[in-house]
Amino acid sequence: MKIRRCAVLYIEPREELGIDWSGLFSGGSALSATMRWVALAPHLDREVEVDAADMAALGGLGQTVWIEREEAARRFGEASVARLLALGLLVDDAPDGEPVRARDETLRAQHWRPMSALAHAFGRWGDVRVETGMHFPDFQQLVAANGPPPPPTVEPAGAGPALALPPVERAGLDDTLFRRYTGRNFDKEASLPLPVAARLLQRAFGAQERRLVGEDAHVLKKLSPSAGGLHPIEAYVLAQRVDGVAPGLYHYHPVAHTLTPLTLLDGAAAAALALRFVADQHWFADAPMQVAMVARVARNFWKYRNHPKAYKAVTLDAGHLSQTFYLLATEAGMPAFVTAAVNDVDIERALGLDPLSDAVMAVCGCGPAAAARDTIELRYGDPDPV
Repeated sequence: MKIRRCAVLYIEPREELGIDWSGLFSGGSALSATMRWVALAPHLDREVEVDAADMAALGGLGQTVWIEREEAARRFGEASVARLLALGLLVDDAPDGEPVRARDETLRAQHWRPMSALAHAFGRWGDVRVETGMHFPDFQQLVAANGPPPPPTVEPAGAGPALALPPVERAGLDDTLFRRYTGRNFDKEASLPLPVAARLLQRAFGAQERRLVGEDAHVLKKLSPSAGGLHPIEAYVLAQRVDGVAPGLYHYHPVAHTLTPLTLLDGAAAAALALRFVADQHWFADAPMQVAMVARVARNFWKYRNHPKAYKAVTLDAGHLSQTFYLLATEAGMPAFVTAAVNDVDIERALGLDPLSDAVMAVCGCGPAAAARDTIELRYGDPDPV
């Protein structure tokens, strides 16, 4: 049997503080510190505690070249090798090791930058709700707890006096920009007309042209920029109240301009899933249509392999798409929202996605505004909400 270390592995030292009662009563320090070592491996999707012997073995075994298990056991001890294989930090070529090895091979095949894979894997949420730790303090509560925030502008020391710029004249896009705001009070009874939903999806996520730029190499021309022109973001629609569309989960095809049903739901189940997607942010969950933006990382990383900026570029792609979506919703007379505070794991499970291959980036949505406001919205021209 041959073994090697998993592809991506980071070891984090964690210090846990406690009270040293004996030191306190003898006049010494009241604090004691205990050090733990935690292994973070994206293919495992969980934290693993290791000890000094484990770290010696992990530091001495490579991630690329396979070696005989007997040789590893001779160098680092059979107990450490067996333990690390059981934890999944070492992988082997034996048939019973296939599940962990397959996850490690999936990660390798995507060409992740290791630090990006780490940030993605351990930045995801699952089952985060109000009762499990998600809290939404308003600004007044934050000011009371943390004091005033840093000022909204900076005044750097310049090399000379500030240059006064000419006044900005009103132009065509201004009407839409000044009406744009993040909606937090959606009409729970209103639906989204199908032609409006179709325009939102086609103009925000759809391909306006398809071009052949090399042998078997196509790129899409969309209305938002994308790193390398690759457009790796897929749009998955959670429809609650869209005219002519049954409640459920759909995939939007950017070229065919179609919705493929993945899971059909009744209204109550769709509403519950919408709330779970946005981690109990009920002011977003009432929107009649949500769109989960999911990056096919292999599409981006095909060009930017193990690149330090590749994952940042994917996040920018999602931001560009969400703002195009905002403008289109505003044009249609509706507020929109985008949030990264989502339950990534729940979205992955609902859509049947592998987080090593399909990275949930954010959820956006829109719909008609309610007549009354139960949650603060910062609309242009409104009085201060204080």
